[in-house]
Amino acid sequence: MLHGSKIIICLIFSLKIYSQSFVYSKDYFRWPVDNKPGIVANFGELRSNHWHMGLDVRTDQKVNMPVHAAADGYIAKITVQPFGYGQAIYINHPNGLTTVYGHLNKFFPGLDSVVVVEQYKQQSWNIEVDFTKDQFPVHKGQFVAWSGSTGGSQGPHVHFEVRNTETQRCINPYFFNLPIADKVPPVFTKLAMYDRDLSVYDQNPILFPVKKSKDRYLLKDTLIRTNLSKIGFAIEAYDCVSGSTSPNGIYSGRIFLDEQPLIEFVLDSMDYNETDYVNAHVDYKYRYNGGPYLQLLFKLPGDQGRVYRSKRGDGKIILNDTNVHAIRIQISDIKRNTSELNFKIKYNSNLEPLVSHAPHKSFDPGNVNIFEENDFELYVDEDCLYDSIQPIFDRSGQPDGDVISSLFRFGDASIPVHGEINIRIKPGVDIPKELTEKIVIKRTDRKNINYRKADWQKAWVAAKFDDFGFYQAFIDTASPSVNSLGNADTIELNSSKRIVFYPNDNSGIKSFRAELDGEWLMFTNDKGAAWIYNFDERCPYGVHRLKVRIEDIVGNVTVKEWWFKRNPGSPPKKKGAPMSHPPLRKKKSTNKKK
Repeated sequence: MLHGSKIIICLIFSLKIYSQSFVYSKDYFRWPVDNKPGIVANFGELRSNHWHMGLDVRTDQKVNMPVHAAADGYIAKITVQPFGYGQAIYINHPNGLTTVYGHLNKFFPGLDSVVVVEQYKQQSWNIEVDFTKDQFPVHKGQFVAWSGSTGGSQGPHVHFEVRNTETQRCINPYFFNLPIADKVPPVFTKLAMYDRDLSVYDQNPILFPVKKSKDRYLLKDTLIRTNLSKIGFAIEAYDCVSGSTSPNGIYSGRIFLDEQPLIEFVLDSMDYNETDYVNAHVDYKYRYNGGPYLQLLFKLPGDQGRVYRSKRGDGKIILNDTNVHAIRIQISDIKRNTSELNFKIKYNSNLEPLVSHAPHKSFDPGNVNIFEENDFELYVDEDCLYDSIQPIFDRSGQPDGDVISSLFRFGDASIPVHGEINIRIKPGVDIPKELTEKIVIKRTDRKNINYRKADWQKAWVAAKFDDFGFYQAFIDTASPSVNSLGNADTIELNSSKRIVFYPNDNSGIKSFRAELDGEWLMFTNDKGAAWIYNFDERCPYGVHRLKVRIEDIVGNVTVKEWWFKRNPGSPPKKKGAPMSHPPLRKKKSTNKKK
């Protein structure tokens, strides 16, 4: 086993030099489940608004597979949330690393009981609890949970991460010699070319299909003739591991001009606070409009992430002569399996332009950009844009009923934003003082709808959003709705194993609270749709009063009450996986949150 300090030195060194191997004890981490090792997604795989930060471990498309600690250490934290990693465990190890196990169905009994106590103490199902190193020590291979599909998962698997404990920076788990065979090189599928005199958002890429000939990748015409003097390239590519056809992300890509390296990207480690920069690494607009991911082999001016490593400039190719130049693009997986695409390029100013030049752009990365009209204002700070954009604006419609403003359009949701946009709207009608706290700004595009509670700012309303699109303000005085438990004076629930509620609101649910006989009762909310209570010892047989309180984002409240009864019959079964492993014994502790 290597000491933590040695591991940190290896990490720092290898981040600077791609060819330097990471050196770890080969057997430090074990595979977290007992089936044949396999993955459905790797580190660095491209996702909507983020890179994938770990491995998605196969669980044979089943839930309730035992999950084991990858190495000695202690459980430092658990989280329970409707999205993200759902139910997750964080284990700190003595070598300075942390492993994360996400989308779990249930914690082992000793831990689960402590979590439930804390949930009732905080009166919240959505919870994060920290533990000291003496509360839940674990040894390598120890059973800690059952696998599941909770949170943002779309199918049963275990999300497995390795992090630097001190910095929380995620490290590619493949560096730890995990038992995944990979002798398959990555695959090129498409080449794209861009005019770097233009923003990527002001053009459509010029696409070239790629074909494989024996062990080489080629274009149909190996010479590209262009009238563009400043160009950039992007690729569509994927990787597979041995024995699987599931497409995964590639580890690295690099481009050479006349055998001189220009730039490369390497997906070896990543902070969560920089994973949004995936939107600068790909042609976001092309993807948004239905195309595949195109990974840029040049760095956008507003990209402040650390994925790219420059050899000469930002990857832009300047053609200042009419000579034929050789381009070589190399892609690799983390096991050093490599594929190459070779072609040539020649500048010819007499050719017809392949890309039409757009009007002058006035919103540029690195600047505070402000747009002001008499009834609409937009502020974008200097770190929000990756490339220049045109400030396209229009308005339509008039206030009507609860709608208190025109419908404003700024830009398009196909242009990514890093951080938040500040929006201010001046209502087109007078707003009574008692309604100023009931105003919502709605943002729409072709795919999504978002609502934000508006701040009243001296006859203006303001909110922050993550995307460009259409914006409109309205007054929300409607209370949330919810399905009924039943209509009888006392509802019989003898045959029921659970209670399910589906709250709904025209602008969004802020909180849900249930009380049984005056005491808080925990309903789960996995994936954010239904609120579910499975009958347990907190609801013994007899007659009970259930009260539900639902509040939306502007404070409208709905309260419902029902009386119900449950009579003895077959005892209700507790929800959870069968005890396929004995509970983990923990040392005595106060079980207090850090």
